[in-house]
Amino acid sequence: MTIHTKPVNLPTIDFSRFYGDVAERDGFIRELTRILHDHGFFYLTGHGVPQSLIDDVIAVSKRFFALPEAEKLSIEMVKSPHFRGYNRAGYERTRGEQDWREQLDINTEGTAVEGGADTPWNRLHGPNQWPEALPELKPLLLRYQAEVTRIGIDVLKAIALSLGQPENAFADIYEPTPSQLLKIIRYPGREAAGSDQGVGAHKDGGFVTVLLQDTTPGLRIRTEEGVWIEAPPVPGTFIINSGELLELATNGFVRADVHDVVTPPAGVERFSVAFFLGARYDATIPVIPLPEGLKRGERGVTVDPLNPIFREVGVNHLKSRLRSHPDVAERHHSDLLHLLDKPARA
Repeated sequence: MTIHTKPVNLPTIDFSRFYGDVAERDGFIRELTRILHDHGFFYLTGHGVPQSLIDDVIAVSKRFFALPEAEKLSIEMVKSPHFRGYNRAGYERTRGEQDWREQLDINTEGTAVEGGADTPWNRLHGPNQWPEALPELKPLLLRYQAEVTRIGIDVLKAIALSLGQPENAFADIYEPTPSQLLKIIRYPGREAAGSDQGVGAHKDGGFVTVLLQDTTPGLRIRTEEGVWIEAPPVPGTFIINSGELLELATNGFVRADVHDVVTPPAGVERFSVAFFLGARYDATIPVIPLPEGLKRGERGVTVDPLNPIFREVGVNHLKSRLRSHPDVAERHHSDLLHLLDKPARA
């Protein structure tokens, strides 16, 4: 099958306009409304994250992936019932197929919480795993996590305004602490991967994603017409995309676009850092009442038998983790595998 792609034509928006005077802010909000409906993906400038921190995070990520395999496997994800830690290439799956990337997953630092029959998602709370061989990794990634959390929440406030809502419209379902999933990722060259699926076609499950790309392209976004748009790295920017929780909350007015990553060519590595801002696990996503002018743009929630979307945030996130990491699911959560067959409710 031939996959048609076209050069990048994603919009770029300057987030400093959100903090500008009334006229600048209003123009920014109107532009964002259109982008959210048409794309769900955009480049973000004016974000305020120091370039020195960005450079340090990319550099420390490369040092982590260069560690001996034994050091990385000392914090292998399968050791964590909270889905935290390192995964070798091929150990995460999208739609049942292996993703050829190695990665380290961290989330909100915390303590383990028992998950009862009615609150199985509580098992997602817990401590992160950190490599003893690279002590500088923890403070750098936690500092970066705090910065992109700030960006994610401010973007979410801007999105609320763009939908005709108060800027804190979503606060009740992410405060006091949102889900803060952060991944540092390395895609090996195709000769090592043996596949062109860096990560398979999927939608992100949270509110918004804040993606930092290094220098190698590979990200693609699929339009409603089935055309794949390439989204190469642009220095000084993040890529922001909306996730399933916003699709649910707006009855499909906001896009949660399907996207994937193509494995780089032989002899080339690709590095990225992805942050996924999500709601509290005990929250339920309501349908927000859009103004009449926007309500006409509602498209309904996507129906995908292989990826049902749930309004119960904890179930939605737990379903995703169980499906993506079958080794962790089998070792720690075999009693929850029935959630993978749970039908979504509109």
